[in-house]
Amino acid sequence: MSRSLRIQLTVVALGAWIAILFTAGFAAQLVWLDGNATEDPLGPFWDVWGIVEENVYGEVPPPRERTVGAIRGVIELLDDPYTTFVEPQPRELERDRLRGSFGGIGVEVYRDTLGRMTLSPYEDSPALHAGLRAGDVLLAIDGEPITDETTLGDVRATLHGERGTSVTLTVARPPGDPFDVQIERQQIDVPSVTWRVLPEYPDIGYIHVQSFTERTPDESAQAVAELSDRTTTLVLDLRDNYGGLTRSAVDVASLFIPEGSTVYYEVAQDGEEKAFNAGAHPIQMLDRPMVVLVNEGTASAAEIVVGALQAHGRARLLGERTFGKGSVQLLFELSDGSSLHVTNAIWLTPDRKPIGEDGLTPDVPVTGDSTADEQLYEAVALLQREK
Repeated sequence: MSRSLRIQLTVVALGAWIAILFTAGFAAQLVWLDGNATEDPLGPFWDVWGIVEENVYGEVPPPRERTVGAIRGVIELLDDPYTTFVEPQPRELERDRLRGSFGGIGVEVYRDTLGRMTLSPYEDSPALHAGLRAGDVLLAIDGEPITDETTLGDVRATLHGERGTSVTLTVARPPGDPFDVQIERQQIDVPSVTWRVLPEYPDIGYIHVQSFTERTPDESAQAVAELSDRTTTLVLDLRDNYGGLTRSAVDVASLFIPEGSTVYYEVAQDGEEKAFNAGAHPIQMLDRPMVVLVNEGTASAAEIVVGALQAHGRARLLGERTFGKGSVQLLFELSDGSSLHVTNAIWLTPDRKPIGEDGLTPDVPVTGDSTADEQLYEAVALLQREK
């Protein structure tokens, strides 16, 4: 056998042994990990973290951003739109929204048809008293320009703050030149419920619940108390109500159905079921004709109230199919002020219908009109027919 042939055979044999050892080692590692060995399952994560820091071409994101990215990646694997991670600033806004009270300047912010960040001050607000007007265009906050990339959430988070602190807005009010307005933040109380007697129909009361906050039960009870003395029928408007606190939803439902009546069932993953019932309330409206207005923006805690009133035959639903958010989230406060919302259960209506993705179907389907409130008109007509 020639020397060159022996070398070739040796190389082939060595390569075969390396392949066998590699394959055996890889298989052994798979079995080892499946056997719940003591190796840290997060080891590869930290390995990648270190390799990227040492070798990647380009700027490496700071640790905070990488941590948030990793958290979001894990959450995406759950394929659940309602299990979410909320960073500190948005979480503080969320708390304020559910409290219905916060430190701010009292202004609504929106993008107009030209894409401009536009302001609309609340009545009797610091923003209004400082001279802002509806339609003013926001150009900068404390000298930081508003750009196309600036989000509404960014602006709202910046305008919120500790009571007594100040913020300077640069605004435009055509045709004049831009000007600065310094505004001191104060306590802003945002009502979640408004109510009135319909002017054209003095026997019909109207209650609009915009969201279910900590303030909602007391405000709703006040509305029912005032309208009970003045009207004989009621329209409850839950359109575009994104939900909120489930305990507030139960309290509001308790104004219209008898004590002890089931408002909703909560069903955990293991099948354990818990009933949430209407409580005792000194102010109730149990027997007057009632219509509830709903649409595709009626969601979450609002659907709890809708489902309870429909299942108990207490009210007719009029409008469009609701959003269909029928799950319960536990809220965990994290050490840095952020929070994690984790889907923990689903809820059922009192007649055990899942809300799920399909939402709740109105008894009287009526499509909304962009120029006139056709749904409210139809609700009034329905109440008049049922007198």
